[in-house]
Amino acid sequence: MIFTETKLAGAHVVEADRFEDERGYFERTFVREEFEARGLDTRIVQTAVSYNRHKGTIRGMHYQADPHGQAKLVRCLRGAVYDVIIDLRADSATHRSWCAVELAAGSRRALYVPNGFAHGFQTLEDDTEVTYQISTPYHAAAERGFTWNDPAFGIEWPLPATHLSDRDRSFPPAPTGKAGR
Repeated sequence: MIFTETKLAGAHVVEADRFEDERGYFERTFVREEFEARGLDTRIVQTAVSYNRHKGTIRGMHYQADPHGQAKLVRCLRGAVYDVIIDLRADSATHRSWCAVELAAGSRRALYVPNGFAHGFQTLEDDTEVTYQISTPYHAAAERGFTWNDPAFGIEWPLPATHLSDRDRSFPPAPTGKAGR
């Protein structure tokens, strides 16, 4: 597997090893020892799938408050997404900064999102499916988020937002402070 750290410390793009022959291919998408060697959280207690009917759909920006924080490994199985993360760790040099990675079906790429980050994405195609491997169970009382277009972060989305949930529209703005890309 190939791990490339993003500009946000601890967040990685992970490319799977692919073995191809006349039948097709086989990929290793998660190898605990390779994640552990980089100090990444390897617990997986939940796997989830998000199906999105329409191009331009935005989901996010979500996170779980401590002690229920989650690390995630996010991969696009069908279609494509513009995947965005925000570093919310107060002690981080990249606190309140964001970055984005395009994930697409067949790209061999996933995004490792550490605990302490908000996460969201925008679909770039209709009928897009995203899967998550998650380190801790979901706790509704710990759910938090920011609006997708919060000026405190200035996220540059590639498309107009066409579909959002009422919940995602109603998240409060982030507390004021330094933000950056």
